[in-house]
Amino acid sequence: MKNFLMRATFVACALTVMSFSGMAAAAEEKTIRFGVEASYPPFESKAPSGRLQGFDIDLGNALCAQLKAKCVWVENSFDGLIPALRARKFDVINSAMNINAQRAEAVDFTNPVYVTPAQLVARKGSTLQPKPDSLKGHSVGVLQGSIQEQYAKKMWATNDVNVVSYQTQDAAYADLVTGRIDATFVDATAASLGFLNQPNGKEFAFAGPAVLDAKIIGTGVGLAVRKGDGQLRDELNDAFAELKRNGTYQTLLKKYFTLDLSVH
Repeated sequence: MKNFLMRATFVACALTVMSFSGMAAAAEEKTIRFGVEASYPPFESKAPSGRLQGFDIDLGNALCAQLKAKCVWVENSFDGLIPALRARKFDVINSAMNINAQRAEAVDFTNPVYVTPAQLVARKGSTLQPKPDSLKGHSVGVLQGSIQEQYAKKMWATNDVNVVSYQTQDAAYADLVTGRIDATFVDATAASLGFLNQPNGKEFAFAGPAVLDAKIIGTGVGLAVRKGDGQLRDELNDAFAELKRNGTYQTLLKKYFTLDLSVH
């Protein structure tokens, strides 16, 4: 009987230790909430099933796997991403957001994760160029809250160019096709793969060269965290460096792009 009681006590203690260990492990599980505006293929969009897809989605999931964290995706309009981040609706913006001076005043960015140019798209044969004199009297569509909107309003709207902001880039494309606007100023990679290579974009092409402006257009795309959240930013930078080292980053780039968007 004494041995039986000792064994029972040992088993009970062991179960208690295991229970507390399980609770501690659950408590230590890290969750990263990514904010995303899912209408910008090939970076982020929705499959017919409703599942999120795209390069940024795959990259975010890979970062979570590297950090042994659970990924949670929170959808939000692009122009509301920074306010929502600051309101703690999610922890990180992962939505093709370019790093520039204005945004860096409101959030902290990771190191750039890829670079992609900004270009004007117009109907084939158009003589429009991304310059105020060329665009004067014309309507140019931009994504609300984007760097393209920032640039167009500062550099073109003051020169009699009608800059029209849209809640989604798809809405801008739709108005371009119907002729409600004359051009759209957009991320060139997204335009190439998400519009120009699609049936509704077959009558359109890039108009003029890429626009280069480090202050407004920025220095590449990064992930954004709240000001002062240096620990999370550093963890993401370290995880990204490992994805580059082990080849995961390069594999994801090749999956989605034919152009080299990599950062070195």
